[in-house]
Amino acid sequence: MKYPVLGIIGLLLTCHMVAPAQAVKPAKPAATRKKVSAPAEAATTTLPAPAPVPNWLPPTAPVQPAATIVHDLLDTKLDVRFDWAKQWLLGSALLTVRPHFYPQTQLVLDAKGFDVRSVEMVANGKKGKDLKFSYDKKKLTITLDRSYTRTEQYQVRVQYTAKPNELPKGGGSEAITDDKGLYFINPLGTEKGKPRQVWTQGETEGSSCWFPTIDKPNQRMTQEISITVENGLKTLSNGLLISTKRNPDGTRTDVWKQSLPAAPYLTMLAVGTFSVITDTWRGKPIEYYVDPEFQHTAKQVFGNTPEMLEFYSKKLGVEFPWEKYSQVAVHDFVSGAMENTTATTIQQQLVQFSNRELPDIGYESEAVITHELFHQWFGDYVTTESWSNLPLNESFADYSELLWAEYKYGADAAAFVQQTKLNNYLQEAQTKREPLIRYQYLNREDMFDRHSYDKGGRVLHMLRKYVGDEAFFVALNRYLTQNKFASTEIAKLRIAFEETTGEDLMWFFDQWFMQRGHPELRITHSYENGQVALRVQQAQDTLFQPVYRLPVTVTTWSGNQATDHRIIVTKANQTFRLPIAQRPSLVKFDSEGILLAELDEQRTQDELIFQFNHARNYLQKYEAIEGLRSKSGDLVVSAVLRSALNDNFWAVRQVAAAGLRRYKGPEGSAVRKDLERVAINEKDNRVRATAITTLSSFANEDFSSVYSAALKDSSYLVVGAAVDALAKAPTIGTREQINGLQETRNASLLTALANYYGLNGTADHYQWFLRRSQDAPAEVLYTLLENFGVLMQRMPPIEREKGIARLETLARTHPIYYVRLGAYKGLNELSSSMPALKTTLRDIRTKEKDQRLTSIYSLIQ
Repeated sequence: MKYPVLGIIGLLLTCHMVAPAQAVKPAKPAATRKKVSAPAEAATTTLPAPAPVPNWLPPTAPVQPAATIVHDLLDTKLDVRFDWAKQWLLGSALLTVRPHFYPQTQLVLDAKGFDVRSVEMVANGKKGKDLKFSYDKKKLTITLDRSYTRTEQYQVRVQYTAKPNELPKGGGSEAITDDKGLYFINPLGTEKGKPRQVWTQGETEGSSCWFPTIDKPNQRMTQEISITVENGLKTLSNGLLISTKRNPDGTRTDVWKQSLPAAPYLTMLAVGTFSVITDTWRGKPIEYYVDPEFQHTAKQVFGNTPEMLEFYSKKLGVEFPWEKYSQVAVHDFVSGAMENTTATTIQQQLVQFSNRELPDIGYESEAVITHELFHQWFGDYVTTESWSNLPLNESFADYSELLWAEYKYGADAAAFVQQTKLNNYLQEAQTKREPLIRYQYLNREDMFDRHSYDKGGRVLHMLRKYVGDEAFFVALNRYLTQNKFASTEIAKLRIAFEETTGEDLMWFFDQWFMQRGHPELRITHSYENGQVALRVQQAQDTLFQPVYRLPVTVTTWSGNQATDHRIIVTKANQTFRLPIAQRPSLVKFDSEGILLAELDEQRTQDELIFQFNHARNYLQKYEAIEGLRSKSGDLVVSAVLRSALNDNFWAVRQVAAAGLRRYKGPEGSAVRKDLERVAINEKDNRVRATAITTLSSFANEDFSSVYSAALKDSSYLVVGAAVDALAKAPTIGTREQINGLQETRNASLLTALANYYGLNGTADHYQWFLRRSQDAPAEVLYTLLENFGVLMQRMPPIEREKGIARLETLARTHPIYYVRLGAYKGLNELSSSMPALKTTLRDIRTKEKDQRLTSIYSLIQ
């Protein structure tokens, strides 16, 4: 599934701002316990205190086995229509099932929050006898008319009404913010500027919120869905549209059929006033469903889809297996995107770009499209048998982002993905370290984290580099073909690689998939008698994490001659001796940038400069710049950074521009001129924006002419950077230019304006905040609402009433948790000058059901 929501927010707001900072180092875990001898005169032995438990070690959780398969769900036929006013789905479900092994006299279905009208046996397509059933609003237990064996399939029809809005609140996760399965958007048409839509979201067990099923990932079914809607609306579901019929009452019934089996959580429907842009690949229909106003830019957003299909089909040796591939953008989606079989659903914010916005998106935005597409193989064609094995879906989809960047944009782009993903995981690892394959967890939604995505993708990258490209993709082909249209677990992936390579890979799968944590390596070296003594220490807490076996490449430079040495680290403290003709100019551990690890690698300034000048890849250049930036005042170092401003790869230029922040060296005038040149003339929008941000770091210096020119830039990223710079140093001459931007719909610029007015606005901007808090997208509201509170601090208390009421309403009722957080923070800004608000904040905290928010609120108090 799914691209995490907060990942999308970062994509939309920062749009590839400054290159990822050096990964924040997790707090060092407590050292392994040491023995302490009792004093000789002591009469008794004093036992050592227990070793402190690391803050990232999760509480003990119950074992979560795969669901027991009692029945095989073979086929589902649905007939659905909608009551828009009540936000109900009126449905009929015909299920074809068969006992899996043992004879069965009852059938238990997942069915959440329904009114069940009747259950009947169906024979030869005709109504049979009514069946007795019991229902507790979660499980529908049906008493069959007799005992059925595993050689007998039978059909049951359930007539029901699904009422998703009456389900209990509080479900969801970081990746999926709600779990009610079926969503009506603007059902009465009262929200200006927003279309009426119905859409579904099935993962993890949301499908059973709108049709009765066996809602487990180890089930597979074919399906047919008849959807009755008003004539003006379009529908989409899995598979192909096999018929459409206009009805006498002004409605239309579309029938969608998927002939190949998939798990129930991958079933979807979407209804709305979409424009449909068509494409094709090898004769199969490819479609993009978008709001009509974005129909002319949809091809630019989705247009690489056929090329992606061709690339993956050839790379995997398995042709895209499904009947068609559609992508639909919907409003208020509760995840970033979802890989429903043949019909991916995507958050509206990912496609609502004007022609002016498109150049700001960069190739990283394709990560979402390629991620969900790769799921059509890893997740849909072959599906995890349990949520414990979720990385078999998500790690592969995550890794596809690197594969696509590598194929389409080159090695540096792939290295940029590798760096970003590693940093994502390491940041999460400060407070959470779990095995990738987790048979113990508190809630299945906990599996949707940076471990299952980012860490898993990096583990696959190490596996690929260890076995080699040919073996890696042959093994993936074996895994896919041996498990097609079936559920799988980690052992099957390991066996596919072992059968391909002939090597027992238990060591690799055990340490990377089955154990928590990552290596924390201290690298030092010395030279003597024609050898480099390379010392590798594994500093991680090995009471809770393994001592890793690490195949790695070390490169030594003798003058300008590089030599690669392949070593295997197997001990907690190990020294390797590498032959070299003379004292090395540089010794680089993990020179290919493959390891999922934290490296503390000692290098001198001269070595870092040498590394930059002889770098083989983006990661080596980035690492050198990061190591040098604290010494940017040195003439030689600043020369390296200034040279890097002209590098071929945009991210190197970007990190070089960021590295010159607050430069205080002797070349101050030249450095500033270089940055001004980059801010004005650099071809890449992201780098121009970073140069402006860097210029704003020079206190008491006037770059208003650069900022004023940037306010007219074609790139919203650059305009937003200029607004942020002027927020710190406002000028009278740019005030009207900024006010002229107030009606923007661009998310990053709107966020910058909120920051500017929060710091510099007057009572005149109070109405702007009130108005934009009604129409701003959710990812903007988080920061806009906090800045609204900052602005109101400068207003007389008597004039704050409407703003406080708006913030309180959003903090209590907005369906998206991070918007509630932004509103809470806005109120908190005011509480120091309005003590009465402390009672309101306490009440909001007390009544909040989302554990993510309650834990954050405890830190804000």
